[in-house]
Amino acid sequence: MTELLWNEQKCLTLMDQPFFELIHEAYTVHKQNFKVGDMEFCTLASIKTGACPEDCAYCPQSAHYNTGLKKEKLMDIDSVITAASNAKQNGATRFCMGAAWRSPPKKDLPRVAAMIRAVKDLGLESCVTLGLLEADDAVALKEAGLDFYNHNLDSSAEFYSTIIQTRTYEDRLNTLKQVMAAGIKVCSGGILGMGETRIDRIRMLLTLYELPISPKSIPINQLIPIPGTPLAKAPPLDPFELIRTIAVTRILFPEARIRLSAGRENMVDETQAWCFMAGANSLFIGDTLLTAKNPRLEHDRILLQKLNMQLPEVCNAKS
Repeated sequence: MTELLWNEQKCLTLMDQPFFELIHEAYTVHKQNFKVGDMEFCTLASIKTGACPEDCAYCPQSAHYNTGLKKEKLMDIDSVITAASNAKQNGATRFCMGAAWRSPPKKDLPRVAAMIRAVKDLGLESCVTLGLLEADDAVALKEAGLDFYNHNLDSSAEFYSTIIQTRTYEDRLNTLKQVMAAGIKVCSGGILGMGETRIDRIRMLLTLYELPISPKSIPINQLIPIPGTPLAKAPPLDPFELIRTIAVTRILFPEARIRLSAGRENMVDETQAWCFMAGANSLFIGDTLLTAKNPRLEHDRILLQKLNMQLPEVCNAKS
């Protein structure tokens, strides 16, 4: 067995080095694997909202908390096609669909498969996040043409039980195992700012690093404190810790798309710019991320233009 290049102590040393040295190293790795200014644009839609049986402490969709969120049934396919067409028109190349389930109900899986096929017919990459998967679920999604399955680890195995009690870390890893076995690309990352330590962030990244197939897409989320959830009053994350984490992610995963995901609505432009230099090269565009706010598309356009980066290419959705 080939010895892995990175371990906990090496990652700690990497993250602890002077800020500009770390960013320089990450940017060098980034330029070796991607064109300068290259940015991937995705859109995330909630296809089934609220009443989730899980107790994730950060999530407004959990049935365990009173967040005022309106519960909605599984979206119809025509609405999905409209949303995906609008996403393509706004410049997205990947359309992601999220459902607030513990795992996809067998009766609803054919409808999700039809949504995946419809998204693919529009010329978009497809991604879904539906909760825990069994082997036959993953195979069915692959047969429908699914490109990516998102299932975040959230944090380290050690910190995990402080934020979630209704499923285990092993449950999450088993879902990633089913996704890889079915030949679907893995999209998996975490959430920063939940009270975890730097060691927890490193251990989460190392867990992804040690997977038999490296994730092709890694979302790095910053906690959005939602009133009614246990983490509603969590102290804000130091922006430099976010930037450092993205830099380490880029060095560990040179070829992965690193998505600056939830929390951008509360970030100043300068923080986002540093994240891009550290290696983030994927964004969600659109006014909402499932149920949370996201920066307006025009704001993203202005920011990227100032940074001489790739802009979402508006096109005719019918093309």
